[in-house]
Amino acid sequence: MRSRASLADRRKGPLDANLHRVYCHHKGEHMAKLESLFPILGADPITSPLAKAAAAAPLDSTGCLTEYRPLQTRSILSKVTSRRGLPFTHAINPYRGCEFACRYCYARYTHEFMEFTPEDFERRIFFKQNAGWLLEQELARLKPGTEIALGTATDPYQPLERRQKVTRSILEAFARTRGFSLGIVTKSTLIERDIDLLMEISRRHKLTVHFTVTTMSIRLARLLEPRAPRPDLRIRALAAVANAGIRAGVLCSPLMPGITDSRKSIDAVARAAAQAGAHFFAAGALFLKPCSLPTFFKFVEEHFPDLLPAYRRRYGESAFVSAEYRKRVADIVDSVCREYKLGRRYALPRPQDEPLPAAGAGVSNGLVEIQPWLPFASGQLGS
Repeated sequence: MRSRASLADRRKGPLDANLHRVYCHHKGEHMAKLESLFPILGADPITSPLAKAAAAAPLDSTGCLTEYRPLQTRSILSKVTSRRGLPFTHAINPYRGCEFACRYCYARYTHEFMEFTPEDFERRIFFKQNAGWLLEQELARLKPGTEIALGTATDPYQPLERRQKVTRSILEAFARTRGFSLGIVTKSTLIERDIDLLMEISRRHKLTVHFTVTTMSIRLARLLEPRAPRPDLRIRALAAVANAGIRAGVLCSPLMPGITDSRKSIDAVARAAAQAGAHFFAAGALFLKPCSLPTFFKFVEEHFPDLLPAYRRRYGESAFVSAEYRKRVADIVDSVCREYKLGRRYALPRPQDEPLPAAGAGVSNGLVEIQPWLPFASGQLGS
């Protein structure tokens, strides 16, 4: 009979095996003595087919603190169900996990489906096999005009993409079809490699490329998105894509209260986008799923400790910011779009309004400029 510990070690591999135990303890799942209490339980604790596939995936290669493994899958195209009014009905994610390690990433929960911890999201990267072939079969069953998003949970241009070319195989499948609406979201400059395919796709489909740029401060970007390309390099890639005649723009998201949401910060990103030839500019406030809270709060505690009490109060009650905050941010975005003559991405319904919570004061550590009227500033929200 295989021990529970040996099974856990097989699943986690060489990278920080203690993370899983810490996470389970944090969640209140005290499972260490399960076998001693119930010796008859000898079944494999890995329950879901996806978790079993991940556990069985052989090690392909390693990077800096990162493992890469192939993942067998029966489908590459996912039907999207969301209450947030998303403008697409289907999504493609060529990879599971994201090496860019963004502190605010909402998609860490996806690794829980494989029975890994949220911290494993940036350490254990899985690439989907036969993605291009699978997509071609699935596209043949979709209605013309179907809206598809590429890169909703993980960036489709992982560093591993240079070698595996999973995303390129997906683009090749689109280049052999026509009549869909495709949106790509990335922080990577590697997209420049595929401009030839993107040009062909734009002739056959309605194509939009979104570059995520949260700040033009290289210093702040290194803290927020430690392994992603620098913001100035993303802007350069945007210019290359736009100059090729492809509709492309900037997502200045997420806007983090007291960190990247000042008029000065948003204006800097919008100005760079306009100078690069962006067709549109959009931004949205940070929302935090429970799986993302520990990682992001640790980042705030380390770099913006005075903001931590306000973040705990706000996001301890809801994953979303207040309606008042969203309105004020939207006004800034509208203003900079008019100033730099940037178009709109599209109209999105806003989440339902939440009540205004109490919040504490926060001061800048020199990286950002605090706006006194924001819900995270002193005296604005009451007690």
